[in-house]
Amino acid sequence: MSTILKVSGLSKSFGAINVANDVSFDVEEGEILGVIGPNGAGKTTLFGMLSGHVEPSSGRVEFRNEDITTLPPHDRARRGIARTYQVPRPFGQMSVFDNLRVAATFAGGLSGAEATAWIERTLAATGLTRFADTLAGRLPLLVRKRHELARALAMRPKLLLIDEVAAGLTEQEVGEFIELVQRIRNMGTTVVWIEHVIRTMLTATDRLMALAGGQVLALGVPNQVIQSPEVKRVYLGS
Repeated sequence: MSTILKVSGLSKSFGAINVANDVSFDVEEGEILGVIGPNGAGKTTLFGMLSGHVEPSSGRVEFRNEDITTLPPHDRARRGIARTYQVPRPFGQMSVFDNLRVAATFAGGLSGAEATAWIERTLAATGLTRFADTLAGRLPLLVRKRHELARALAMRPKLLLIDEVAAGLTEQEVGEFIELVQRIRNMGTTVVWIEHVIRTMLTATDRLMALAGGQVLALGVPNQVIQSPEVKRVYLGS
């Protein structure tokens, strides 16, 4: 496998508060990297720096061998980076289909029949075909989260950043999302996934990265990371 994302010495401070401190890691093409950490660990700030919504204080982000550290979000999206949000942000008065069309057109660079075909494929992959004409603002929670993933996929990303889609879901629904993310990977998309549900991270990821205090505590095989004494102390309180 080749490296699709390389993060080197990434740091971010808000005044005297350091929310990311010398964070470095690589993501291999085709893998699912899980990210865990307590509240305030710097997970969401990290995603912001990867997607271009937060400017790092120092460090470097390379995507497919290109330095994208200073690129704005729309340029990163067009290069193949998409993200979801823990709280879905659809265009509520537009249909599910039209929400995906916006993403496919402005970030995915598709139009006409090609865009329609891709949207239909994305709806089928995420189990949303029957909701295509439903207003996005009227979707129930589980479907809304699927729609958040579908909107990101409609952008035709090479790298998908997933922010806690399992929050608030039942155990069965979490299992459905694990299957969905695996399906997304099989479509050729690399995934970095922030999640608080530890079972999800142990069963659905190839590698696991633990953050605390804006720093990387451990990175490696999921079961080994979760058994790390430092991770247990900081993340699990033991």
